[in-house]
This record gives sequence, structure tokens and C-alpha cells, in this order.
Amino acid sequence: MSRVALTRDDVERGYNNRAAVADHPYWLDQFAQRSHDAVAALSPRRDLRYGSGPKETLDLFVPVEPARGTLLFIHGGYWRGLDKADHSFVAPVFVDAGIAVAIVNYDLCPDVTISTIVEQCRRAVSWVAREGPGHGAPAPLVIAGHSAGGHLVAMLMATDWRERGFDVAPFAAGVTLSGVHDLEPLVLFSHNVDFRLDRATARTLSPIHYAPRVGVPLLIAVGADETSEFRRQAQLLWDAWPEQRRPQQAGPLIIAERHHFNVVLDYGDPSSELTRATLELFDGG
Repeated sequence: MSRVALTRDDVERGYNNRAAVADHPYWLDQFAQRSHDAVAALSPRRDLRYGSGPKETLDLFVPVEPARGTLLFIHGGYWRGLDKADHSFVAPVFVDAGIAVAIVNYDLCPDVTISTIVEQCRRAVSWVAREGPGHGAPAPLVIAGHSAGGHLVAMLMATDWRERGFDVAPFAAGVTLSGVHDLEPLVLFSHNVDFRLDRATARTLSPIHYAPRVGVPLLIAVGADETSEFRRQAQLLWDAWPEQRRPQQAGPLIIAERHHFNVVLDYGDPSSELTRATLELFDGG
């Protein structure tokens, strides 16, 4: 899918998800309520430190029986909002399936740059790969993220992990859900007051301008009711990274009747297409 010329108004309509979903406060409240219930039910190990930054911590949920793998989840919020505590709802379905779940925090814009956040997520993956088994979070590791977290997963796929001491990629697969894979439109976005992107920096931080450095599958997914720009962003990465496609897919996974906020809540449903596709990645799917 080719690049399109966007005006500031186009960008605002295409990327301001709270404006696009009028009842977004309800869905964000669902994040909080379901996460509270998940923590109460599963008693995770909270605030395990993977780096020295103020928010370089993660929460770890482990099954009662030895886990058969680990999901590392990176939250969204446009690199400037939300928290791992808002996303504990991701854990229960996977824990029930025998998967440990690490939900990652990172420092936020404008206190840090997006480039710093990318590096923090690299440290989080490194920590879970090396230290996770000692905490009940073994390989295989699958990394997943929503929105800004989807962007961060794609950047992790474009990382040379040999420079970080790994002979092969420390994860077996990835999921980018509603991710932003070309950041150049965001230069015109009102939130750029916090991102502080210029076109050169935005290009440097755009996964579509890199070749993936890992030979593992990537599930690219987006809600059918998201803005046309978020659907286009999914297609951009699908087109740019053919080597990472799962053979059973003819295109990005388009999740019916889901917008930018309720699409990630599908991780709370064991029968959802998103959950089933993610679980298949632990079995080489």
C-alpha cells in the first residue's frame, strides 16, 4: 500500500483514537476493572525491575503448574500514557492455558523519547529471556503489543539481537495489534508536542523502513472498526515484511466489530480469534 499525502486534519481524524471512539472512557474503565480482577485472582509478582529507569519494571503472572512458555505484553497509550497496571486483564486467559505473562512498563513521553522507550523494551525482552526461567517464565517467549506497543514489538523484530549477546532471537514470534509502523504522519499530530518528532527521527523510528532481523513469524492484527489510518498501518507492515507472514494468512488479521479500544480486550476471551491466533504462535503457528 503506497504512502498517501495527509493534511493535519487527516492526521487528527486518523490517529486521535479517543476522538474516534466516543465511548472510550467506558472501555478504559473496563481495562481498569478487569485488570483489578486479574490481579486479585492471580496474585502476580509486581514491579520486577529489568532496568534502572523509573518505570523499567514488569508484572509477572505464572501458572500454578510449570509454564509451557511466556507472553511478554507491551501496553499502548501513544508512548505517553497508560500503564502496565491497566493491562493485567491480558494475563488470565494465557495463565489458564499454561503460559506465563510478563506485562511491561516503560518511561513515557515527554519525560523520555520514543527512541529511549524502544531501548527500554529491548532491555525488558533481554531480562525476560535471561532471568524469566528463574521466575517461572520459560521459553518459548512470544512478544505482543497493542497500539504504541505494537510499534515497539515491530522495532524489536528489527533489532540485531547479536549486538545484545544473543546468538538467535530471544523470542519465537511476535504480535503487533493496532500498531503504528510508519511514524511520519505523527509529525503533524497534536500529540507530537510530547513525541517531539521531526521527519528524520520519525523515519528512523518507523519499522517499515527496516528489514526484520529475526526469522520468526509476526501476527499483524487490527480492528475492522478502527480508523482507515490504523488499518492502513497494518497493511503497510504486511506489505513491507513478507518474510514474517504466517502461511495461513492472506493479509493482516482484521478483527470484526472491534475498534481501537475493545480490540485488545479480546485477549480476555479464550475463544476470540486474536487469542487463538496468539496461542498458536507458542506451537510454531
